[in-house]
Amino acid sequence: MPQQSCCGLAIDENGMTQWLMELIMFYFSTLSIVQAFTGTYGINYGRIADNIPSPDDVAKLLRAEKIKNVRIFDADHSVLKAFSGTGLELVVGLPNGLIKDISSNPDHALTWVKENVQAFLPETHIRGIAVGNEVLGGGDDQSQWEALVGAVKNIYNATKTLQIDDVVQISTAHSQGVFNNTYPPSSGNFKENVMQYMKPLLELFSQLGTPFCLNAYPFIAQKSNPSEIDINYALFQPNKGIYDQIAGLHYDNLLDAQIDATYAALEDAGFKKMEVIVTETGWPSHGDENEPTATVTNARTYNYNLRKRLAKKKGTPRRPKSVLKVYVFALFNEYMKPGPTSERNFGLFKADGSISYDIGFAGLKSSSAASSILPSKV
Repeated sequence: MPQQSCCGLAIDENGMTQWLMELIMFYFSTLSIVQAFTGTYGINYGRIADNIPSPDDVAKLLRAEKIKNVRIFDADHSVLKAFSGTGLELVVGLPNGLIKDISSNPDHALTWVKENVQAFLPETHIRGIAVGNEVLGGGDDQSQWEALVGAVKNIYNATKTLQIDDVVQISTAHSQGVFNNTYPPSSGNFKENVMQYMKPLLELFSQLGTPFCLNAYPFIAQKSNPSEIDINYALFQPNKGIYDQIAGLHYDNLLDAQIDATYAALEDAGFKKMEVIVTETGWPSHGDENEPTATVTNARTYNYNLRKRLAKKKGTPRRPKSVLKVYVFALFNEYMKPGPTSERNFGLFKADGSISYDIGFAGLKSSSAASSILPSKV
């Protein structure tokens, strides 16, 4: 075999390849891993409504309820200013409509990060940038799928150039539309047409220590298959659950099963060490005639039991040591959202800042339903 010399040592070609791989792995292992999520409980602050409280009042509400982790779907400056000095930890969003431009133009990526992130640090604790939302696996715009990884790279490189990559984590959230199979959980895998775009994304995130961000809705799954999915299984209520014979694991709730199907898909793709966090989950309090489980009672049950489950700081059957982290959807009912009635009724709080139902929060307005059911720090 031909010999190569490195640092005074004779190394054959196979040895050189191994040495380079180890050097690369050492380099990435020395990178500071940014944690955009602290604790276990967070919330999505959507604003597709013109009757919800001001960003300043929202910041007061979140602090009063001790909800520290917050996601928004853009980088609205009024929100970023309102959150300044509050200690709230924020993930901002690069809207889907900007992905193609950001992917093709690194200078635009640099400008976007400079104006919408760096300009507000460190007073506003921006801890992450979500590049798009549910891009892969949905919609008919294949060019957007193709542009996603380039946009992620350009946004990450912009944070490096601006020397904020050690405080801001780059991510993107996926719907369950990226999966080919999720039942039983151990058979989870990605769709073939998604994998060519998912694989380079996962390779990059694996190097950066970024978790897989999953939007998981037991409500949607149960609505789509009510005869097969027990409503109690979806609501964390007592039920017989399911037994995954392949993995030898029992599941007593659907959210855990959805998360573990994601872990199985990641393992199948070669990413066994990647963490999964839930970037959206929730249950609507009102819906259309074909959404009979969208009720105040079910919404309260789901969100109360979810909060109680997160307070236990435990993992899933497949990953019992990986403490589950969840951003609930959503902070307010948003009456201007398109789609079915349920889309406009996911809020833990009503537009006036009062609670939609009681899960232990008080709200901006006093309510006869408010009480302290749970310890507020989760």
